[in-house]
Amino acid sequence: MREMIQIHAKKIKTGRIRDPFAAAEILQFCALTNHGDLQYARLVFDRMEEPNCFSFNTIIRAFSETNNQSIESLIIFGQMLYNEFVEPNRFTFPSVLKACAKMRRIEEGKQVHCQIIKRGLGLDIDEFIVSNLVRMYAICGLMKDARKLFDKSGVTTKESISDGNVVLWNVMIDGYIRIGDFDSARQLFDLMPQRSVVSWNGMIAGYAQNGYFKEALEIFQKMQLENGCPNYVTLVSVLPAISRLGALELGKWVHLYCGRNKIEVDDVLGSALIDMYSKCGSIEKAIQVFERLPRRNPVTWNAIIGGLSVHGRAVDALDYFDKMEMEGVKPTDVCYISVLSACSHAGLVDEGRLYFDQMVRIDGLDPRIEHYGCMVDLLGRAGLFEEAEEFISKMPIKPDGVIWKALLGACKMHGNIEMGQRVAKKLMDLAPSDSGSYVALSNIYASLGDWEGVSAVRLMMKEKDIRKNPGCSWIELDGTIHEFLVEDESHPRAREIRLMLEEMSEKLRLNGYKPDTKQVLLNMDEEERESLVFHHSEKIAVAFGLISTKRNAPLQIVKNLRICGDCHSSMKFISRIYNRRIIVRDRNRFHHFENGVCSCMDYW
Repeated sequence: MREMIQIHAKKIKTGRIRDPFAAAEILQFCALTNHGDLQYARLVFDRMEEPNCFSFNTIIRAFSETNNQSIESLIIFGQMLYNEFVEPNRFTFPSVLKACAKMRRIEEGKQVHCQIIKRGLGLDIDEFIVSNLVRMYAICGLMKDARKLFDKSGVTTKESISDGNVVLWNVMIDGYIRIGDFDSARQLFDLMPQRSVVSWNGMIAGYAQNGYFKEALEIFQKMQLENGCPNYVTLVSVLPAISRLGALELGKWVHLYCGRNKIEVDDVLGSALIDMYSKCGSIEKAIQVFERLPRRNPVTWNAIIGGLSVHGRAVDALDYFDKMEMEGVKPTDVCYISVLSACSHAGLVDEGRLYFDQMVRIDGLDPRIEHYGCMVDLLGRAGLFEEAEEFISKMPIKPDGVIWKALLGACKMHGNIEMGQRVAKKLMDLAPSDSGSYVALSNIYASLGDWEGVSAVRLMMKEKDIRKNPGCSWIELDGTIHEFLVEDESHPRAREIRLMLEEMSEKLRLNGYKPDTKQVLLNMDEEERESLVFHHSEKIAVAFGLISTKRNAPLQIVKNLRICGDCHSSMKFISRIYNRRIIVRDRNRFHHFENGVCSCMDYW
C-alpha cells in the first residue's frame, strides 16, 4: 500500500487519475488484493468522476466478501442503478446476491432478482447468477423458491455436467440441510449425476452435526466405494461421527489415510483425532497423537484432558492440566469441566474444591451450570449430601435439570430415598416430560423392594404418556456397526447369540456370580427378573462379540445409557472367565474390565 499510495499521488499530480482505466487499476489493487486496504479503496471509488462498470463491480465484490460490511455492496449497487452511464452486467449480480445472502436480506434479494429478469439475464444466461440466486433463497430459508429456480435451470436434465452445475446441486443440498430437511437433501444427493468432494463433505458434515451419526458414516463409506478422495475437511467432518459411535477401526483408517496422503495433522485435525481415540476407548493412542502434535492450543489440551477424564484416569488428567499451565496456556472453562469431572469420577473431593476455587479466584472464569453440576456430582458421589445441598443453595444462578439430576444420581447410588423423593419432585416440576427423574425414582424404590412406590411412579408415567428411553448398545466389527436393544432377537445371528448368552449364564453361575435384580422395575418372580437382566443390550453385544472375534481379542461396547449394577458386576466376571478385555463406554464414562476388575474400582 505504501508504494501504491505513491503511485496514486503521482497520477493525481499528473492528472492521469482522470483516466478511468488507470483509476480502476488502483481501485482493484486496494480492494481485492491481500496487500490492499478496503477503506482506502472506498475513498478512491468515491472520488472517481466517471466510474465504469468494472470499477463498480470491483468495489461491490470487495464489500460482499467482508464479514460485517456487506451492506455497502447494496448501497453501491443502488448508486449504480441510478447512474445513467453504467449498466449492471452478469459480473455484478453474483456479488450483490452474495451480500444479500450473507445478511439474510431476502426482500432486497427479491428486488435484485427482479433486476436480473428486467435486464434479460435469465436462467439460461449465466450459471454463476443462477447458483447465487439459488444460494440466496436457500440461505434465507426459502427452499420452495430455491427449488423452483433449480428445476427451471434444467440442471437435472442436461447431459453434460459442468462445474457450475455441480455447485448448484451442492447449494440446494446445503439449503435443505440448513432447514433440517435431510430426506430432500439425501434424495438430491442420490440423484446427482456427478459429485465433487464438496458434495460428499456437505452431506457428511450435515449428518454429523445434526446427530445422524450412522448416516454420516454411511456416506463416508459410500464415498470410498465410489473412489471419492476425502480431503482435510472430510476427515474433520467425519471424525465426530466416528467418535460418537465408537467406530475405532474406521477411526484408525482415517488416521492412516492422513499419513498416506500427506494430510497434515494440525491442531484442529489433531484435536478431532484425540477426541476420536479417547471416545473409541483407545486413550493410549490419543496420548500418542497429542504428544506428536507440532502445535498445541487450548482445544488440543482440552481434548486430551477430557479424554483422560472419561477414562477415569484422574491423576493423569490433573498431571496434563499442570503441564498445560507450565507451557503458559491459560485453562478455558471447558477445560475446567474436564478437570472437575475427573475429580468426580475418582472421588477426589479436596482436589475438586481446590480446582473450582482456582477457576474462579485465579483464572477469573465465571462458572457455568456445567461446573456447578460437576461439583454437585463430586459431593453427591462422595455421600456429602448436606454440603451438596448447601452448595446448590448458594449458587448465583438458578439450578436446572443438570444440577438436580447429578444429586438424584447420588441419591440412587447411596439409597437416600428421602432426599431422592424431594429431588425427583423438583426435576418433575422442571421437566415434566423427561423420563430420567421418574426412572431414577423408580430405581430407588426398586432397590429397596418398595413395589408400591415403583407402581405409583409407573402409573404417573403412564398417565402423562412418558416413556423410558430403551437401552441400546452397539459394537463395531470389521467396520460395521451392530446395534442391539434389550431382549433383541432381530440380528441375523440371533440364535448363536442366544446360545452364547446361555453359555455365559451357566459359566457365571458356576463362578459364583449372583444376578442383581434390584434394578428391575417390574414386580415379577426372581427367575423372570434374572432372565430380564441377563438380556440387557450390553450383554447381548458382548455375546455377539464373543462369537464373532478371535480368542483373547478385546471387545468394545458403546451404550446410550448408564451401565446398570448387574451388567457392571457381570462384565467383571466375563472378562476373567473368557480372558477378554472388555471396554464399555456408557453415557458418563469408560469402564475397562480386565481379569475380573474394572478400571473405575467400582466408584461410578
